[in-house]
Amino acid sequence: MNKMFRTLTAAALACGVALTAGACSRNAESTVAADCKPAHTFPTVSKGTLTVGLPEIPPFSYTKDGKPTGVDVDIVNEFAKANCLEVKYQPVAYTAAVPSVQNKRIDLTVGDWYRTKARTEIVNLSAPMYLDELGVISKEGITSMEQLKGKQVGTIDGYMWVSDMRKMLGGDLKVYPSSVELKQDIEAGRLDVGVDAYGTALYNFKDSKYKVTTVKPDPAVAATVQPAQTTLPYTKDNTGMGTALDEAINNLHSTGRMVEILKQHGLPDSAAEVGKPRLIG
Repeated sequence: MNKMFRTLTAAALACGVALTAGACSRNAESTVAADCKPAHTFPTVSKGTLTVGLPEIPPFSYTKDGKPTGVDVDIVNEFAKANCLEVKYQPVAYTAAVPSVQNKRIDLTVGDWYRTKARTEIVNLSAPMYLDELGVISKEGITSMEQLKGKQVGTIDGYMWVSDMRKMLGGDLKVYPSSVELKQDIEAGRLDVGVDAYGTALYNFKDSKYKVTTVKPDPAVAATVQPAQTTLPYTKDNTGMGTALDEAINNLHSTGRMVEILKQHGLPDSAAEVGKPRLIG
């Protein structure tokens, strides 16, 4: 999934959409002890501080009660702690996040990013963190792609499964710019079924009459066979940061902490079973 389109949140709009360094920041209180010994040392945009782009993509990265939260935020916080860094979260529009890393305005960005070949041309990508599975939103609890045939189905532009679903469903598939519009049409009864990232669907339809399910692997939709791996895009030439990121992520996997983080945000244990690093495209 390239996920080129994301809804701009009120926080991003208040910042004039573009990344800024002023009052729009969401900064955690200092937790770095004076005698902290970093696991690694590497340069950052601001000395002693990790500057992180924060697009609003719940449950992966978003703002709640004025504070950054989400799966990716928890992962970055643990990485920063291990390396004795303060963290400054900077609200950013989704489409501006990777370019901001590329231009070295921020050190890295959170936000459920996929490991794609195209991204490796402009930024570096961390080791895979978790799988982003395809989720189906329906009243009946659909468990196979075949069950979508003959129904009015909606999904989000930019996901890796859109092309395959177009071939499968033809005119019965409607593609939306964001999860907001998809959710509105599902709840208004204009769609029978929605397809979104599993974690996002769980977040958007919790405590509702709709069921969010994964589906059986179907060769007709490659994303059901091999879900995308997620990553943290970081500045292209910062190899020291890359080494530190990969070590921190691998430690989260080996200690079981990654599973704990996923479960805390309502995601399944299976999402931590990433396998060997791979790229899409």
